[in-house]
Amino acid sequence: MTALDLDANATEALRPAAREALLAALDVGGNPSSVHGGGRAARRIVEQARAALAARFGVAPGDIVLTSGGTEANALALHGLAAGRRVLVGATEHPAVRSAAPGATLLPVERDGTVALGSLEALLTEGPSALVCLMAANNETGVLHPLGEVAELCRRHGALLHVDAVQSAGRIGLEALGAASIALSAHKLGGVPGAGALILAPRLHLPALIAGGGQERGRRGGTEPLPAIAAFGAAVAETYDIRRIAALRDAIEAGLRRIAPEVVIAGATAPRLPNTSLAVLPGIPAETQVIALDLAGIRVSAGSACSSGKVAASPVLEAMGFGVDAGCGLRISLPWNAPEEAPARFLHAYAEMYARLSSRRASRAT
Repeated sequence: MTALDLDANATEALRPAAREALLAALDVGGNPSSVHGGGRAARRIVEQARAALAARFGVAPGDIVLTSGGTEANALALHGLAAGRRVLVGATEHPAVRSAAPGATLLPVERDGTVALGSLEALLTEGPSALVCLMAANNETGVLHPLGEVAELCRRHGALLHVDAVQSAGRIGLEALGAASIALSAHKLGGVPGAGALILAPRLHLPALIAGGGQERGRRGGTEPLPAIAAFGAAVAETYDIRRIAALRDAIEAGLRRIAPEVVIAGATAPRLPNTSLAVLPGIPAETQVIALDLAGIRVSAGSACSSGKVAASPVLEAMGFGVDAGCGLRISLPWNAPEEAPARFLHAYAEMYARLSSRRASRAT
C-alpha cells in the first residue's frame, strides 16, 4: 500500500498546476536578465508569477522581493529592519527567525501557544522603537497568533512588525495587517523548493542581504530560479478546501482521544490552521512514535524535527509549559490532497502502536 503522507508542514504536496508551470519554464529556459527573446520570455514568466503573488495577497507587484525560500526571506527582513531597533521574537518562532536575530528578547506565549499580548505591550513601552517578529501560524501546533491585535500594538508604539507566513500562506486568508514585511515559501503551499518571497510595505526599501547584479530592484542579487518561480506563481493561485481538511483533522483528533485518553492536543483551544495537530502522548518520545508509524506506512513528524534529522525536546512545547513531555509531541499535518480515508488509516496504525507501547510500559512497571 502507498505510504500516507501526513507531513505537509514539512513540505506541501506538489500542485499539478505548479508541476505543469515548472516543466513549461524548463522548456523556455533563458536568463530573465538577458535582453534577447529568450531572456524576455523568461522575464515574462517571472513577472507573471510576481503578479499572481500580488493578486493573492493584495499588494503591488513591486512590493514583492523574490528569494530562494522562506529562510532567506526572513533573514532579508531581519537584516534590513532590525538596524537600530530592539528585536522582540516570539518564544515559539521558527529557528529561521530566531537564528537571524541573535540577542533578541523572547516574547512569552500563553498556555495555548498564542503570544502574551500583555507582555508584548509591556515590552513595547519599555524602551526605544522595536521590531516585532511573529509567525502567522506555528509550524508545529498550527496555532494562529492574533496578528490584528499585535499590529495595532505595534502601530500604537511605533514598532515594526515582521510576519513569518510560511505555514499559513495558501491555507488561510492572509492580509498585510500593517506589517512591514511578510515571508513566504513556495514549497509550503504546493510549489517546489528554491523559491520564496518577502512582501514589503509600500515604499519600504531594504538593503540587499545578497548583493549581485541588481536583480529584484537591487534588493536581492542572483539569477532568478525560473522553474521554481513559475511553479510558485501557479501554486499560489490554487484554492484550498479549508472545511474538508479541517474535518479530516477533527476526525483524527477525536479518534486520538478515544484511543489514548491521556493525549493532549497542543493549542487545541486556540485558533489553528485547519490541517495541523500536535498530539502529545505523555512519556512516549516523539521519535519512537514517528518510527513506529513510519514502519506502518504513515509519514508524520516530531514537532521538533530539524534539518539535522535529530529529535529533541520541542522549544515550542517547552514555551507552552509542557515540561518533561516537550519531547513527546507528534505532528500530524494534512496535505491539500489528503484522501478521505486518511483518518481511518492513521488511527488504525496509531491504535496498534499505542497498544504495543502500552503493553511494554505495563511489563516494565511489573
